[in-house]
Amino acid sequence: MTRTVALAVTLAVFPSLARAAAAPTLSEAEASRFVELALSCVAREYPNKISHVMNGDADARPPRELTPAFFGCYDWHSSVHGHWLLARLLRLSPSASWAGRARSALAVSLAPEKIAIEARYLEGDGRSSFERPYGLAWLLCLAGELREWAADPKSAGAADAAQWSKALRPLEAATIKRLSFWLPKLSFPVRSGEHSQTAFALGLVLDWARAAAMDAQVKDEARAFETLVRARTRAFYERDRACPLVYEPSGEDFLSPCVAEADAMRRAMPASDFAVWIDRFFPGDALAALKPAVVSDPSDPKLAHLDGLNLSRAFMLEGIVSGLPAKHRLLPALRASAEEHRRAGLKAVTGEHYEGGHWLGSFAAYLVSGRGLAK
Repeated sequence: MTRTVALAVTLAVFPSLARAAAAPTLSEAEASRFVELALSCVAREYPNKISHVMNGDADARPPRELTPAFFGCYDWHSSVHGHWLLARLLRLSPSASWAGRARSALAVSLAPEKIAIEARYLEGDGRSSFERPYGLAWLLCLAGELREWAADPKSAGAADAAQWSKALRPLEAATIKRLSFWLPKLSFPVRSGEHSQTAFALGLVLDWARAAAMDAQVKDEARAFETLVRARTRAFYERDRACPLVYEPSGEDFLSPCVAEADAMRRAMPASDFAVWIDRFFPGDALAALKPAVVSDPSDPKLAHLDGLNLSRAFMLEGIVSGLPAKHRLLPALRASAEEHRRAGLKAVTGEHYEGGHWLGSFAAYLVSGRGLAK
């Protein structure tokens, strides 16, 4: 592998990118920006913002004891997708200069005894809403990445991935159980631009279900779960029309309610139905309202969310493109907006401020590696 294709983000590896915005070829040095951000925080315990229900004095413990696998990166969900970043880029660039450190970090965190504690924590009293749905969806994204990697015996590191996938299985199963119990009771979708949003999470979950259905050990569970998630996604959003893009973004959004909904629906509907649905969802020149956001203070953890909004819009717009027929009327506007948001978003992934540095690399890696594109 040459150093100029450390991420292997080319049309040869990801042919569906031919239908999306043009993907840059990144040098190992550029890819290292994202990896170093994750490596610098997955074992960094403080500062830490825990979402922790205490049932007594005994629950007053440090993050490394409460959730020993995912205690770093400021909060649980950022730690989870920081580990996903390491798995994703290590899978694509197994001989990069940082590969050994990434492999060691994954091995330390994904030890079976640590994952067992994580599963017990998730199932503990008073934690029914813990990291629901955002963090749990990212946990499944990590599980799916490891399972796909392990399924390719010719891929470098597949044996390690299989070991980590097996270790993660108890937490993966607990996550499926938690979401399966919650989704049938959720009367309405959550249309926020932050962690509570349902659309973004449902998209990640559907990707997990399709990948897991190829695994004989979990295929029945995965197919049943996919049926549930697909049905709830369509029930929440299929009747929606003319999403008000002009109302976006809110001042602390890192997810677009409208764009995330469309990206979830392209996973939940047959392609022909989706092409009709999105015409009604983005009528006329509605997409003209989508412009990259500008962060006024990147050291503010909430205001810095808008840098993530640019990145997530970019990868979700590219995902939508990958699910549409070649001559759909929205393609030019979708591609142009995706490219504009891509440029703005990647420019902001500097690591200068921990407020954004602990998580923006994951969104950037998701974007440049084409993770969510239709196969």
